[in-house]
Amino acid sequence: MVDSVRIRRQGAVDFRSHYEYLCVLQDSVPLQAVEANLRREALSFSADRVKLSDWPPILNTLKINKSLTCVSIRSCHQPGLGESGSEKYGVHFRRRIPPIRSKDMTFQLCRAMAACLTVSSSLKELEFHGLPLRERDLKTLAKGLAASATLESLALPYCSCGDEGLKIICKGVKNSPTIKVVDFTGCNLTWHGAEWIASVIKHQATRRHSEAWAESLRYRRPDLDCMTGLRRISLNCNTLIGDQGAKAIADVLVEDLWLKALDMRQCGISNQGAKAFLHALQTNTTLMVLDIRKNPLIDHPLLKTVIERVLLNGHDTNSEYKWFTSPSSKEASNMKRLSTFRNGLKGKNSIRIGLAAKKTFVSGRKCTPKELYAPEPKTPGEQGFRPWRTAERADRHRYYVALQECQLRLEEERKTRLRADDRIMELEVENTRLRQINQTFSEALEARNVTSVLLEDDGVLDSIEKSFNKFHAFLDLLKDAGLGQLAGLAGIDQSDFAIPGDPQLSSTIGRALQPSSEIFNNLQRTFLVDRVIIYLVEAVLVSLTFSHKCLLLINAQLVVFYNV
Repeated sequence: MVDSVRIRRQGAVDFRSHYEYLCVLQDSVPLQAVEANLRREALSFSADRVKLSDWPPILNTLKINKSLTCVSIRSCHQPGLGESGSEKYGVHFRRRIPPIRSKDMTFQLCRAMAACLTVSSSLKELEFHGLPLRERDLKTLAKGLAASATLESLALPYCSCGDEGLKIICKGVKNSPTIKVVDFTGCNLTWHGAEWIASVIKHQATRRHSEAWAESLRYRRPDLDCMTGLRRISLNCNTLIGDQGAKAIADVLVEDLWLKALDMRQCGISNQGAKAFLHALQTNTTLMVLDIRKNPLIDHPLLKTVIERVLLNGHDTNSEYKWFTSPSSKEASNMKRLSTFRNGLKGKNSIRIGLAAKKTFVSGRKCTPKELYAPEPKTPGEQGFRPWRTAERADRHRYYVALQECQLRLEEERKTRLRADDRIMELEVENTRLRQINQTFSEALEARNVTSVLLEDDGVLDSIEKSFNKFHAFLDLLKDAGLGQLAGLAGIDQSDFAIPGDPQLSSTIGRALQPSSEIFNNLQRTFLVDRVIIYLVEAVLVSLTFSHKCLLLINAQLVVFYNV
């Protein structure tokens, strides 16, 4: 097998090894952010931190991969926003634009993802968060979605695909047999996009009704939960959907029996849209989650009524379709403090690195020897003191040294495998040659056995001896009839007329008989000529038979001689 084909097949089931192999080929270091979650068969990283030169190994490995179960690529870059607090001092900074924001890189990513969706039998979750996907990217991705046989969740939050992009994605999703969850949060959708979502729900409901009818024949009860199609749709943070989009979706939910969850927070819905959903819930008893919170145009009593009506459908509290919970006040304050720290609103971004505080020991608890040993930190200038910057550089250098050792070992292993493959090929060629020689010897031995059998056959020898006797008897008759000149013309010597050790056969015409008339002599001569012709024909046939047998024996001997 060709080495590249073997490496490609191994890389299809092991993302880490193939990714590291491609990084070695281009003399780059594998990114720790990419390899962080590979143990759980998940590829999850921030695309803003990946340089342009680090993308080819990721994309080429993703194209052929068949083992990942989750792919999540995020981008949080905000174009057009300057550094906080810099403009007031007249200082302007130009932030570096990540390569993932370019149209060529997003197209390559979508093409690699489409190839992965086509060949993979394990991928179940796909998330592109905040990527600027264009029309060409979405068309390529839709082909992969239509060809996937295992994908269950598709999330494109904040990808700014718009209504036209949603239309392209819906064409690839509506006939998918496995996709159950779609998330189009913050995709700049309007009521036209909501109408496309409604058309997908209606199309899948029509197909499911025909399947349910086929399953209900012969008094059977169809299992609606086992049928394919969408189960959860998230359209949060699309403020232009409004009441018109809400009514379009509510109209198809009246007769739908399969959709379990619908999230439409911050979608610009007012009381009219909420009433449309409340009317749909009068007949729809399968919808378990209808989240229309954070729509300030809906009155609180009406919102409470809608939520209570939905909760009546959710009898099973252990269902996989849950309500999105808002962060608590403490978590919200921590997130606000973290964002303030990152944006630099309260001073310069700095991280204080110092010595760890001493551990306090609880009385009454038995301490381990490691906890009891707490040496005093060494001061600068003391022997053995190492600044933290030097320590960080040393650790980083140690990591690169270990990486180089692993690369050298990998290269030696690769060369050893190549030599082993070459040796295997040589042994296979030698084995084939020896097998051919063995077959040749077997055929020669069989031919020799056939020849010996032919020579040992007494019947063949007797027939040869009888043929010689008849031929010599024929020559004697020619001689007795006075036609010896015919033998001379045939190139037969007169000494060959007699067989050594055997008496000559006499002719039927005695020498004592002396014809008295010319008529009798003519008749006798005519009779002799006819008999000569008969014996001549018989002798020729016998000689031809003998010659044929001799040629067969000679041919067999020649075959044995040349084969040996």
